[in-house]
Amino acid sequence: MSDIDQTRLHANVYGRVQGVGFRAFVVETGVTLGATGWARNKWDGSVELVAEGDRRTLESLLAALQRGPRMAKVTRVDAEWQPASGEFNAFHVKSTI
Repeated sequence: MSDIDQTRLHANVYGRVQGVGFRAFVVETGVTLGATGWARNKWDGSVELVAEGDRRTLESLLAALQRGPRMAKVTRVDAEWQPASGEFNAFHVKSTI
């Protein structure tokens, strides 16, 4: 896959998404799919993430976000597609903001 095929997904996930392993779920799913980026909790109770990869990979990640891990209850996912920056080489959890 060339860099030209890469895109970026910026998403905020709302519902019962903190304290249920959601960030670890995002990282594990992202790594499994071959995406890079980060996930973090926000003080408003949501989880924010930025992921880069090919569009099909990120669409699969977005579908997984809408389900979440077993204990989560996702009520809304706000997603925005952006150009990839190529700045990530792994997928990790970032500090809460």
